[in-house]
Amino acid sequence: MELGPLEGSYLELLNSDADPLCLYHIYDQMDLAGEEEIELYSEPDTDTINCDQFSRLLCDMEGDEETREAYANIAFPEELPADLKHWKPVPSSSSSLSCLNLPEGPIQFVPTVSTVPQGLWQISGTGTGVSSIFIYHGEVPQASQVPPPSGLTVHGLPTSPDRPGSTSPFAPSATDLPSMPEPALISRANVTEHKTSPTQCQAAGEVSNKLPKWPESVEQFYRSLQDTYRAEPTGPDGILMEVDLVQARLERSSSKSLERELATPDWAERQLAQGGLAEGLLAAKEHRRPRETQVIAMLGKAGQGKSYWAGAVSRAWACGRLPQYDFVFSVPCHCLNRPGDVYRLQDLLFSLGPRPLVAADEVFSHIVKRPDRILLILDAFEELEAQDGFLHSTCGPALAEPCSLRGLLAGLFQKKLLRGCTLLLTARPRGRLVQSLSKADALFELSGFSMEQAQAYVMRYFECSGMTEHQDRALALLRDRPFLLSHSHSPTLCQAVCQLSEALLELGEDAELPSTLTGLYVGLLGRAALNGPPGALAELAKLAWELGRRHQSTLQENQFPSADVRTWAMAKGLVQHPPGATESELAFPSFLLQCFLGALWLALSGEIKDKELPQYLALTPRKKRPYDNWLEGVPRFLTGLIFQPRARCLGALVGPSATAFADRKQKVLARYLKRLQPGTLRARQLLELLHCAHEAEEAGIWQHVVQELPARLSFLGTRLTPPDAHVLGKALEAAGQDFALDLRNTGIDPSGLGSLVGLSCVTHFRAALSDTVALWESLRQHGETELLQAAEEKFTIEPFKAKSLKDVEDLGKLVQTQRTRSSSEDTAGELPAVRDLKKLEFALGPISGPQAFPKLVRILTAFSSLQHLDLDALSENKIGDEGVSQLSATFPQLKSLETLNLSQNSITDLGAYKLAEGLPSLAASLLRLSLYNNCICDMGAESLARVLPDMVSLRVMDVQYNKFTAAGAQQLAASLRKCPHVETLAMWTPTIPFSVQEHLQQQDSRISLR
Repeated sequence: MELGPLEGSYLELLNSDADPLCLYHIYDQMDLAGEEEIELYSEPDTDTINCDQFSRLLCDMEGDEETREAYANIAFPEELPADLKHWKPVPSSSSSLSCLNLPEGPIQFVPTVSTVPQGLWQISGTGTGVSSIFIYHGEVPQASQVPPPSGLTVHGLPTSPDRPGSTSPFAPSATDLPSMPEPALISRANVTEHKTSPTQCQAAGEVSNKLPKWPESVEQFYRSLQDTYRAEPTGPDGILMEVDLVQARLERSSSKSLERELATPDWAERQLAQGGLAEGLLAAKEHRRPRETQVIAMLGKAGQGKSYWAGAVSRAWACGRLPQYDFVFSVPCHCLNRPGDVYRLQDLLFSLGPRPLVAADEVFSHIVKRPDRILLILDAFEELEAQDGFLHSTCGPALAEPCSLRGLLAGLFQKKLLRGCTLLLTARPRGRLVQSLSKADALFELSGFSMEQAQAYVMRYFECSGMTEHQDRALALLRDRPFLLSHSHSPTLCQAVCQLSEALLELGEDAELPSTLTGLYVGLLGRAALNGPPGALAELAKLAWELGRRHQSTLQENQFPSADVRTWAMAKGLVQHPPGATESELAFPSFLLQCFLGALWLALSGEIKDKELPQYLALTPRKKRPYDNWLEGVPRFLTGLIFQPRARCLGALVGPSATAFADRKQKVLARYLKRLQPGTLRARQLLELLHCAHEAEEAGIWQHVVQELPARLSFLGTRLTPPDAHVLGKALEAAGQDFALDLRNTGIDPSGLGSLVGLSCVTHFRAALSDTVALWESLRQHGETELLQAAEEKFTIEPFKAKSLKDVEDLGKLVQTQRTRSSSEDTAGELPAVRDLKKLEFALGPISGPQAFPKLVRILTAFSSLQHLDLDALSENKIGDEGVSQLSATFPQLKSLETLNLSQNSITDLGAYKLAEGLPSLAASLLRLSLYNNCICDMGAESLARVLPDMVSLRVMDVQYNKFTAAGAQQLAASLRKCPHVETLAMWTPTIPFSVQEHLQQQDSRISLR
């Protein structure tokens, strides 16, 4: 049956003689007509209806208020229960007998069924053109789960000869529907009628429904892919330590910069991804829009274990822990850094992974039909900077067109290839490509080891190495070096420490770990360098530097100066074949090793001019640096290699004869570092300087840096890692003066915060309220009374600005801590942070402001020294008359209040009346009162004028931009004449005639009209 152009409303179409199935198909075609980038794969004779489009059709009909009842009468008979007549589509995750559930997936129409089994709803009625619709209620298993056939067989439906297993001429073939993971609307059910009750229909559906099988070639590929990813790494690389996944976001590094970097939440504000990687991926998938590619990014600094985590995701899928995906493909991005090659989508999926996969065209055709069931992992996303620009390319390739990898990536990220799939990226939180990830659907940060996890890793390492007798000794070596222990939050560095400990313990009992990172890598490379070909280490260092300048970590075999150097480097583990690389590709095993080798080249090379060397320390503004510091570990390693004693540093690596340029470079760097003024550096640069001075182990440089530290050190908004906290604490102790620290928004961990607060030279500190209260509680539980007392006495919150509901709640916890402390028998007095607070700002805006203000009022009286209360915000707090009434009740206890700012708070005459009632309690202290830009009319002005003579200490009053008229202004002016102590009354407002305002000002010059 063919139809002409559709005209009229949905109601007219349903009342027409048109076949509803044709209507559904025409709607389907109209919906897809505008989406040119979607390629259709369904066969011409397959009557499969896209459920998303059908649900949107139903939503359109439901939105028509005038015809809703008419639709219900047409689609449902009178005998249908009332709770089913008034239905609406609901998300597929819900399951209810009182609504019609239309999740994603195909809908199959069955013309006749001899009997209706349990678990099926039958909906029929006149005027619909369809005799019956059967809706199955329950879960559908995965295609790979094949339950034994049982239960009812639907009779009277011929089997389509070209679709094995199909019982309906409208049912799709097996290749059309590879799987249906969500709770689905289904046309047939293998349910035994006499054994299934209505309350058991969902459980029965989960075990008895059976979808068409995958083709044999797809099943074989599926099993081979599982076998590929199921293999566990062996040896120390296979040590699994669960680390936290933290929800992250990118923010602008400064108001003048367009670059984005990871936001730094306080420790207590971190939002952990609950349930691990499987639950995190599942939750992210449930919140995405249908048929839209989802981008999930996992960020972390070099050495945090991102690649290992990506492998763990693949293994989790292979072991059945990610059932929402039919196929997972993991591709290291260094395999994609090939600008000149031409590839197709199947090459990306099958050929560029860790192990090439053999797949027939039938497999590829099957995969691309359900992209929403595909997870594509791109590991080390920063390696694609050579392909920079693909994210903003104007077009992407068609599915079957061969193109460059840049075009292939453009098609993926612009959602023109595999549209609807999930892209999981791992990347460092810096670089050009990472800037675009701010729009990702989900961002996570991979946190490193805790102190306990690092020590547990050391024990596991020696257990896997078969050296259990050295476990305790190795742990003691690490504990003797707090600096290396703090660096062990990085899994890569923790493994390096274990490798050096293993080598030292094999030599004898007098082993001792170095105290710097430079010493750590010198110890690891020393013996390998002395046993290699002459000049081999220097040549490898040059390669590392040149690759780093190009933002690369992989190299070709033919880039080595000789086969001997390549053979030696591979034998010593200094380079290796990365997963998925060609036979000629090699890479450094860790980014930090490449940084160390790059710094070694700078220290040895005569090609680098002496006057240019200080610029590589990254302590100067970026516009003066000759490179962008991609090898971010170079500055610290360079100072260590240049300044540490030759015999145990450069000489141990390349011999005394190769260090001819080192002495001259040492003089240049020493002169540069001693000219720096630490007080003028930004927080991040100051921390880098402290690390460089620590690596140098040169007394003159260290003393210069620590003695020039300013007394007030602010690290506000700068992330403090465990090594940063350790080096900072060491510098403060050596400085010989008192310091005040601002540690807000640094993400410092509790142990680092406790170590800094416990220093005798730290007299005051600011930190997040939630972090500080948690520290106090921890110290109290562990019985550390002296440190607890010091932490309470040194903490300050002056001045405090509440910008969120959490800030008000944290302030409430602080007040509650003081009240608990005051009632305790072994402590007495107020907390200095509460007692000494003089300025409090409240800026939550019009939505959160009215909700949070009552909580603030309840604790306001605890701040006995409060002098400045600012309730004005650019976006307006709108505390209203009720808020003013609550605030006025606290005035008798706020005996020190000098400034009260109530501007832009939607205060009317009632609020002004309540305020006037309470102001006499502040008569002796209040100096400034602002009611700017409120809604006070003449009655409110009269209330304020009446109380004005009683405010004997008031000097400035601002009532500009209110609603009172000339009458209210005259009352205020008359009251002002009785108040010789008032210096300024600002009351210009557009509701007062200008002539009246000028006249009043002429009578009293204290009236301001500006």
